[in-house]
Amino acid sequence: MAQQCMTVAIADLNASASHINHSLKLILHPRNSMGQPLKALSSAVELLENEQVEALIGPQTSEEAELLGELGDRVPLISFSASSPFLSREKCPNFIRMTTNDNSQVGAIAALVQKFGWRELVIIHEDSSYGNGIVPDLLLAIDEGNARVAHRTAIPPQARDIYVEAQLYKLMALSANIFIVHMSASLASRFFVKVNELGMMSTGYGWIVTDGIINELPVMDQSVLDSMQGVIGIRPYIPSSERLHNFSLHWRNNSFTNQHHRIPEVNVYCLWAYDSVWALAKAVYHLGPTTSMQKNDSANKLAHLAAFPSRRTGSDLVRTILRGKFTGLSGEIQLKNGQLQQPLAFEIVNVVRRVKRIGFWTQWNGITQGLNGSSVATQSPSLRKMGSIGWPGSSSAVPKGKQVMRKTGKRMRIAVPVKPGFKELVGVELDPETNTTIVTGFCIDVFKAAIDLLPYEVKFDFIPFPNSTTGNHYEDLIYHVYLQHYDAAVGDLTITANRSSYVDFTMPFTEAGVAMIVPVETTQSTSMWIFLQPLKVDLWLAIGAFFVFTGCVVWTVEHIDNSGFKGALARQIGTVVWYSFSTLVFPQWEKLISNSSKVVVIVWLFVVLILTSSYTANLSSMLTVRQLEYLPKGESVGVPFGSPVNQPVLINSSKETSFPLLQTVEDYANALREGSQNGGVAAIIDELPYVKLFLSKYSAQYTMVEPLYNNTNGFGFAFPKGSPLVPDISASIAKLREDGKLYLIGQNWFKDHYLFPDQDSATEVARLDLYRFRGLFLITGITSTVALIASYKFRKKKSTVKQHEVADQRAKEKSSLISTYIAVLICGNMPGTLKLLGIFPAVR
Repeated sequence: MAQQCMTVAIADLNASASHINHSLKLILHPRNSMGQPLKALSSAVELLENEQVEALIGPQTSEEAELLGELGDRVPLISFSASSPFLSREKCPNFIRMTTNDNSQVGAIAALVQKFGWRELVIIHEDSSYGNGIVPDLLLAIDEGNARVAHRTAIPPQARDIYVEAQLYKLMALSANIFIVHMSASLASRFFVKVNELGMMSTGYGWIVTDGIINELPVMDQSVLDSMQGVIGIRPYIPSSERLHNFSLHWRNNSFTNQHHRIPEVNVYCLWAYDSVWALAKAVYHLGPTTSMQKNDSANKLAHLAAFPSRRTGSDLVRTILRGKFTGLSGEIQLKNGQLQQPLAFEIVNVVRRVKRIGFWTQWNGITQGLNGSSVATQSPSLRKMGSIGWPGSSSAVPKGKQVMRKTGKRMRIAVPVKPGFKELVGVELDPETNTTIVTGFCIDVFKAAIDLLPYEVKFDFIPFPNSTTGNHYEDLIYHVYLQHYDAAVGDLTITANRSSYVDFTMPFTEAGVAMIVPVETTQSTSMWIFLQPLKVDLWLAIGAFFVFTGCVVWTVEHIDNSGFKGALARQIGTVVWYSFSTLVFPQWEKLISNSSKVVVIVWLFVVLILTSSYTANLSSMLTVRQLEYLPKGESVGVPFGSPVNQPVLINSSKETSFPLLQTVEDYANALREGSQNGGVAAIIDELPYVKLFLSKYSAQYTMVEPLYNNTNGFGFAFPKGSPLVPDISASIAKLREDGKLYLIGQNWFKDHYLFPDQDSATEVARLDLYRFRGLFLITGITSTVALIASYKFRKKKSTVKQHEVADQRAKEKSSLISTYIAVLICGNMPGTLKLLGIFPAVR
């Protein structure tokens, strides 16, 4: 296929007028190395001596490229398929890689592993320069994705089928069932046939293959394709173009025949071979004619490789090729560091009867379902979706990734501490009817919920760990996990630095820290001025001021029209004070006339209602106060024996003692009830989960003093060092907390006491101040002010109207008198007129 593509490339060059240089002609001298590096070297020497070639295009394998590296110092060595990261221009300055580096696809593989939630897998690679080159970067990428490579198998390229079968049997005994395969197509064609024969291409398995296999699927036998149903693969994305379409159409019409079957589709290696010829031709045309190589007649060609003269134009030709930039069949051709730049995207394909594309991967957007014209994800990074996937065994369910101890039939042995108290956290009981052990508790339910969230199956059995005779029950349990007598420990296990040096803990699933339990007593206040304490001085003064202000506003609005607000000055002052202060206790006798004053009173009554309610509530709290019993010097503070609490000095005046009998909630209550003087304790220091569980039952008699320090890290599950379950269980716990399921589990066990709200241990009830009620006073102040202004304007308007009415009345009277006067004059009754003038001096 490569030879055919290069032949077509030369024909297209000769047909392109823009690239024809009549003094230059490219002649192809093909040689078939048969995949043998020594034969490739022999052919290269023969071409250099006999044909005096100016460049070598090929070799096709990384091993051949490494062996021909020395020849590459004399002439350009261009490879379109040698992708091993071990090949570099540092070793061979004239080596040019017209293909992608294998390391460019490790990001896509790691993204797939992370997307499906796989945490343990196996790498199977060819034991060659090509197969080993990708391994370091692949391991690093998988590790950064929080996954673990449980095993790595290397298979020689010429391994016999019986050897491949033996390696597969070893892999079947492993717990992991997700495999990443990186090998040549020739080895892969035999490998997957054996995989299918042994039943490893069935439901529950997952297979990811690299581009070296996917790119050559069109040339593989149908039996190989049938054996790879359900495989997911990676291959470089080749953007479509009219030129590529025409080339593919020409290829289909003249399908290349290989080993008695036609190949209707051309693969990416052929496209790169085509582009390699064009890159070389462009560089040659740019430099012009060169001198021919001197011929070496040495019979022993291998012994005289160093005798080949270094060509004057060899390095010039390499530099010209490296600087070239053009659009080829495979897309934009631009070399960087002597190799083709990483493609803009990789295709994710699924082998289900045919090779089906299910998504893309880009370095910037990760896994996406589609690309736009600029090879940029068409979805936001949060929509990490792919097309439907067919998994091995014709299953549509994502493989679980691993089944712990599945092959051996062994189940995980989970140790659970046996203790007499705090059954809500972890309880172990024996069912007398079935003679089976029943393990319950908050810690157990959290562990089961975390296991259910794992993307793989974990089977386990709870094994009771009996109470230790040494007294260090939990320390012994941790040590047994360290010795791998158990596969994990689940229960109320506190995470400490010392324990973490022996085992690996998951992230905590309870609150961290310690606290102290102290008794409380109820006391009656005897202060004669207790009734003044609910409110601060500023609030008292504000209330008094607004009482007077509200009374004055009501009087101002009502006193003109309302007889109840009239009278002597002393009476009116008394009415103002009486009316406003009487709103506290009973209805007012004075009836209001103005609507403005009614609005003022309604708002003020609402303010008074709020103030009286708040006053009553605060006064009730002050009359009966829960107080802490302060620990005098010499009192004992209990610490449960074996507790990880480091017994820090909370109260300098008290002494601390460890009590072996403090094992249950009732033991705590009895020790506190007896007191320090009667063999008990005055207070108990313990971790927050125990303290709050105790207070859920005895909150009336005891309270918790908030810790001033935090020297514990909460409860976690313990696993042996290096266990792959630790990060997965931690992620599940975080998921439970985010989804609120951890809270619901706690509610199931502790009812309303889960995440127990901290009790108020303050000895003084907060007094109410003006700042808290500033909104109320602002409302009533604005209402009264607006009512006062409205009343003033209304009264002023009313007075103006009245004055106009009086003036009109006087004008009418004057007109009537003048008419009478005129009538008298007309009648000639002067005495009568004089009399009239005497009666009405205003007319005069």
